[in-house]
Amino acid sequence: MAKKKEIKTNAMRILESMKISFQQYTYECEEFVDGLQIADQLGLPHEKVFKTLVTVGASKNYFVFVIPIAEELDLKKAARVVGEKSVEMIHVKDINRVTGYIRGGCTAVGMKKQYVTRIDCSAEGQPTIIVSGGRIGSQIELAPGDLAKAAQAEFAELTKR
Repeated sequence: MAKKKEIKTNAMRILESMKISFQQYTYECEEFVDGLQIADQLGLPHEKVFKTLVTVGASKNYFVFVIPIAEELDLKKAARVVGEKSVEMIHVKDINRVTGYIRGGCTAVGMKKQYVTRIDCSAEGQPTIIVSGGRIGSQIELAPGDLAKAAQAEFAELTKR
């Protein structure tokens, strides 16, 4: 399994301050790799690992979606659940400016601002899910309800099923 390193991220500090328990996984990584590679490296089941995507709506507001790593965000469903005409992925170069995180280390907890956040409903049926810990090389495992609480998120159908 992954080795333990005590590197606290903003997301972890927020979870601790809310008394939400989580388990941290760390991995060696020099640059962005996709979630599937990280899950394989850590020996984690794909359906349990989720990625965080940031979009911008027709209104110019930002929206955060947390979906399984092997799935694709359905932009029409995503727009509908946040009350937008349309949403599109933000440009990679804008991730840090908008969220405070970098590509590959983006998590729904502790962004620069509180954005409307939705977690794919497939998470609800699982005891725990794994998301980015807030930096490249860090993943955190926690209950889906706890992630929703910490990110002020709601559950919705978001993927192309």
